[in-house]
Amino acid sequence: MDIFSRIAAGEIPSYKCAESEEFYAFLDINPVVKGHTLVIPRREVDYIFDMDDDELARYQVFAKKVAKAVKEAFPCKKVAQIVLGLEVPHAHIHLIPMQTESDADFRKPKLCFTAEEFETIAARIRGAFEQL
Repeated sequence: MDIFSRIAAGEIPSYKCAESEEFYAFLDINPVVKGHTLVIPRREVDYIFDMDDDELARYQVFAKKVAKAVKEAFPCKKVAQIVLGLEVPHAHIHLIPMQTESDADFRKPKLCFTAEEFETIAARIRGAFEQL
C-alpha cells in the first residue's frame, strides 16, 4: 500500500478536508500557499489517465466540489488544478488558491505551519465542503 492509500485509510495522520467513498482530500504538508489541498482516489492508481472515463469524471466532480470549498474558505481569484508529481506513485490533484499565477509555483519555498494551524486550515475547508 502506498503512502497516499495509507493516508486515506487513516493509517497515517492527515489534515482531512473532504472525503467520499471513492476519494479523499487533505492538506499538502509542504504547501505553496495556505489552503493547498491534495485530492486522491482511494483506489491505488499511479497515473490519472489510467482511470476509466467514468471514474475520472467522478474524480473531477469531487475535485470541483473541493475546489469550491477551498475558494470559500480562502477567497481567491481562482483555484488552480495541477496534476504533476512523480515522487508518489498515486494519482493526485493539487488544488491551490491563487491571487496570481506565481501562487502555483512549486519552486518557491514551502510554507511551514504548526499542527494547530494545519488543523484550522483543514477545518475551514471541511466546513465549507459540508455546506455545499
